[in-house]
Amino acid sequence: MKPLKIAVAGLGRMGVVHALHVHELARDTNACELVAVADLDTTRAQRFLADVGRSVPIFSSVDDLAKSGICDATVVVTPTDSHRDHAAKLIAAGHRVMVEKPLTGTLEGDREFAAELDAKHPDSLMLAFQRRFDEPLIYAKKLVDSGMVGRVFKVFSALEDSNPAPDGYKSGGILPDMSVHNVDEILWLTGRMPTRALSIGSRVYSHKLTTCDEDFDDALLYMWFGEDLLAQVQVTRNHVSGYRVETILFGEEGQVHVGHFDGKPFEVTVEAYGRRGRSEPLALKSFTARDYGKPLPEFVDRFGAAYKSELATFIQCCSENKPFPSTHRDGLRAQEVISAGMKAVIGIENAAIVGAK
Repeated sequence: MKPLKIAVAGLGRMGVVHALHVHELARDTNACELVAVADLDTTRAQRFLADVGRSVPIFSSVDDLAKSGICDATVVVTPTDSHRDHAAKLIAAGHRVMVEKPLTGTLEGDREFAAELDAKHPDSLMLAFQRRFDEPLIYAKKLVDSGMVGRVFKVFSALEDSNPAPDGYKSGGILPDMSVHNVDEILWLTGRMPTRALSIGSRVYSHKLTTCDEDFDDALLYMWFGEDLLAQVQVTRNHVSGYRVETILFGEEGQVHVGHFDGKPFEVTVEAYGRRGRSEPLALKSFTARDYGKPLPEFVDRFGAAYKSELATFIQCCSENKPFPSTHRDGLRAQEVISAGMKAVIGIENAAIVGAK
């Protein structure tokens, strides 16, 4: 089978990670070939190619990349408000695309674009939800699906950044921007959609340290799945001690716990415990994350292998003309949940305590 000819559009902080993984998969597996990159900042693109020792065409626009006919697939990592336009142009040019989340950045945009894709190109877009490809989470799902901790009645998922959003970053809100990963994770783990949602938000610290205009720097999202299942999502830009990712699945016979913050970014532990009184864990397994040895966003320390596995799956699906495991439909479902929660948002300024002076 010939290597898939692939390009990366957008070489910002996440684009560089995807481009590096394309380069590594091309070098190590021959499953793909990095044939082009596209970025408004051509100097930045040149710097990346020099770092990995590659020489490929650099396009200053996605339009020019789409017209070039140089590749069969593209990873779209441009700013969120450009995702729809760029993905649509590349798909119209015959590409299959992997788009970094979120799909469009707005619920209305997600609905419109999803409808367009379903009508004309239902199998052309993979949405990047790397948690579905994360070994610790996959292992936790296997433990739960085996019935080890009984029926799950609550899921807790935390995502906490140690810094504010970068200066100039465009955010549609902390919940649409950050919790989309947590929500998709919960829908994937449980196989269910919630019936109700509520969010709580506040601005307490890091919003003052950035030019990014974002609604909150701390938020909670609650989801009810009928009367037998609850999910809680916690996201923040204020965890100054370091990046924290944690998931807990509470069952009638115990719990499965994935990750916790201990200042060791390259170690992820999955542990399952039974009912009180049992001292030994039901399961205990540690995973070692990759140290890239270079300055990359803190979330790459935790999810680097998942990002690479996700990309390898995208390449395989393209090469074998198979449907993608996560699509625009999953992105729309997650944003539907978040939007419902935001309609019932409680801001800290509205949370007055009765009798307080």
